[in-house]
Amino acid sequence: MGSRGVRRSPGAGGVTTALRTRAVRGSLWLGAVNLVSKSSQMLVTLVLAALLTEAQLGAVALAVALVNLGQVVQSIGVYDVIGRTEGDPRRTAGTVLTLSVGAGLALAAALVVLAGPLTASLGTPDAAGLVRLAALGLPFSAAGGVQLGLMHRELDFRRRLVPDGGGAVLGAALTVVLALCGAGPLSLVLGLLATAVAQPLLGMLVRGGVRPCWDAAAAREVLRWIAVVGPAAVVGALLVNLDYFAVGRVLGPDAVGVYSLAYRLAWVPYIMVAVVLGAVAFPVFTRLRREGAPLGGAVTRFTRAVLVVTGGLYLALAVLADHVVLLGARWAGASGPLVLLSGYGVAICLLQIWYQAVKATGHVRRYLALETTHLVLLAGGLALLTHAGIGAVAWAQCGAAWLVVPLAWRVLAGLGVAPSVAGTLVRVLLACAAGAVPAVASRPWFADSLPGALAEAAVLVAGYAGATLLLQRKAIAELRRGGLR
Repeated sequence: MGSRGVRRSPGAGGVTTALRTRAVRGSLWLGAVNLVSKSSQMLVTLVLAALLTEAQLGAVALAVALVNLGQVVQSIGVYDVIGRTEGDPRRTAGTVLTLSVGAGLALAAALVVLAGPLTASLGTPDAAGLVRLAALGLPFSAAGGVQLGLMHRELDFRRRLVPDGGGAVLGAALTVVLALCGAGPLSLVLGLLATAVAQPLLGMLVRGGVRPCWDAAAAREVLRWIAVVGPAAVVGALLVNLDYFAVGRVLGPDAVGVYSLAYRLAWVPYIMVAVVLGAVAFPVFTRLRREGAPLGGAVTRFTRAVLVVTGGLYLALAVLADHVVLLGARWAGASGPLVLLSGYGVAICLLQIWYQAVKATGHVRRYLALETTHLVLLAGGLALLTHAGIGAVAWAQCGAAWLVVPLAWRVLAGLGVAPSVAGTLVRVLLACAAGAVPAVASRPWFADSLPGALAEAAVLVAGYAGATLLLQRKAIAELRRGGLR
């Protein structure tokens, strides 16, 4: 992009002090948002695991997967346009709102009509009613997504706490109450619907509302972006949900329920950390790009931050995986897949940051190529391995993700923004050993109970955190600065 629009601050290497400060604050506020919303979701997962059967949880998981796919299709990556446009962001947001809500209405109608055939083909015909009900939230989640896209552009994550965190807490509370009252799978769907409806309403309360409008120039920009990023967004949604569909069709709803518990637990660090840092990274990368500043250093620092934090979280999930039986003996089969999906989680956390860098440089076709390659690898693995059980499905997920990691690094290297992470990886592995060895060694001293699991987790966290403080001083300092110098 040359030097057009460069605004350099003395001694800051082209990165303004204001941008650095907003990145730090954005990371903290978005972390708070996700802590509230995802903690609520974790509570819901644990409550449902305790109250539902494997088949019931499997039906819910497939219904949610179908509606999540609809959410991605209705947005098709257009929220990123709000963050990167050089035009009037509010006019762009209003145009995106018109397009996205319209798509949400159409998709909701389609899912209501097609829910029966879709769920029957996936081996869970009982989920049809759940799909129809959850689909009604699509237009509302579209409106909420546009509001959040505008907040992301300005790194104004403080206001997101009310619509995102508040909506999640409301939906989680409704789900838990209904589940305790015996509503079964319906409890989660009604909670999700409440979250979808509440989010844009709460967004308006904090002056985050967006008026629908139509701007021809903005619409052309959106459509150009959709042409490449839209398919990539759909591919990304298939990557997250294809395993559910394969397990449901081949192994049945009971297997989906057990697998979905492992996947939901493994998904938490990704949502809590990688999505937070990725949401901050994209506007930072695009701002640096507009100012003509190099991206390589920022990409490296965001990569180090995500590895240091998620490394410890996934270590804890893997080491403590067999304690999943505390939720009920019927979930014992989830422990093995949870270990493998913890490895998968580390890979997708890396990819989350690196894809933001690829998109920020404007090379969205390379992003699409990486996502498509990942989908092909996963689909091939699932076709070969699903019949062998959910452990083999977890192997397919983990293997496909790690095969894409070096490919993504090579793409970044070709763009001149590849991160230097070899040293960080070594130090993370050393810290993992410092946490895992004493935790496993002390296991015979702890009872196989919730207090025992918590004590083992405390030993693990203390070992990992202590080693990290010694080995990762630079990365920790960078995380405190929000990934910028």
